[in-house]
Amino acid sequence: MTALPRLADIARSLREGRGLAHKRDIDAVIGRLGLSGRDAAVPAGDDCAAIPDGDGHLLLAIEGFLDGFVAADPYFAGFCGVMVNVSDIAAMGGRPIAVVDALWSRGQDFADPVLAGLKAGAETFGVPVVGGHTNTRTDTEHLAVAILGRAGRTLLTSFDARPGDALIAAIDLRGRFREPYPYWDAATGAPPERLRGDLAMLPGLAEDGLARAAKDVSMAGLVGTALMLMECSGVGGRIVLDAVPRPAHVAMERWLTAFPSYGYLVATPPALTEAVTARFEARGIAAARIGTLDASRVARVADGAEEAVVWDFRASPLIGCGRTE
Repeated sequence: MTALPRLADIARSLREGRGLAHKRDIDAVIGRLGLSGRDAAVPAGDDCAAIPDGDGHLLLAIEGFLDGFVAADPYFAGFCGVMVNVSDIAAMGGRPIAVVDALWSRGQDFADPVLAGLKAGAETFGVPVVGGHTNTRTDTEHLAVAILGRAGRTLLTSFDARPGDALIAAIDLRGRFREPYPYWDAATGAPPERLRGDLAMLPGLAEDGLARAAKDVSMAGLVGTALMLMECSGVGGRIVLDAVPRPAHVAMERWLTAFPSYGYLVATPPALTEAVTARFEARGIAAARIGTLDASRVARVADGAEEAVVWDFRASPLIGCGRTE
């Protein structure tokens, strides 16, 4: 089999996969809530809502979890309630302040492992749970967790990448899949001090002027997350698959749809690439330039000289939050 058919299959699988299908839902919500205006100080569509406050920004985010996941792995679901939220705060160049949760369950026995995971996550990442909502009289488990954080004047957003920027991926490969799910867990069991220091890398990049756009890798996977960043910034780009940091024993197709506990995309001028990757590597986090952004508004994956289109934003929006100028 030649490189191009395989590459075309990968591009089609990413485009039609469940991760991007879930992100497509954002487009309708943005339209119905009237959030698509571009005149806001910080547009909707980023990892967190950013609210100007004094000499910086308050950051507000929320994550909900699929019922099947909560039922199958309740402890990890509770842990993720904190973990994915602090990741969103970090991706904006901020630091977390506190979280609140909303938990519905069939009884206290079903709620307890979720709460145990939530408590462990709060202690691991040093973020207090300060309140929430609980109902133990429903017919299944539901979980949502919201977070408040703060960033300085300089934000890392999804809207500030520019044509010509290098696209860097930084992923903690010191983990394992929580089978049979696509969750790459490099957090549970890791030293809390290390995890907190790793998160602080992102606000450090913002404060030191080493990056202007970033996004944490979500359930859309690495390429899907890159698509959302490209759309918001009104750019396209070329992602070189062989350059993506990846555990040696994990197949490329699976890795591209994985949801890593620590994974970020960073857009920065090419001259700053080495400085950015060196910071991650100094902490044992795999980091590499995986591509270049351009003005095409077409997202492609590449294998050698061959390319395949994953999404053409000129033809169709993905999440409906992109720049149009």
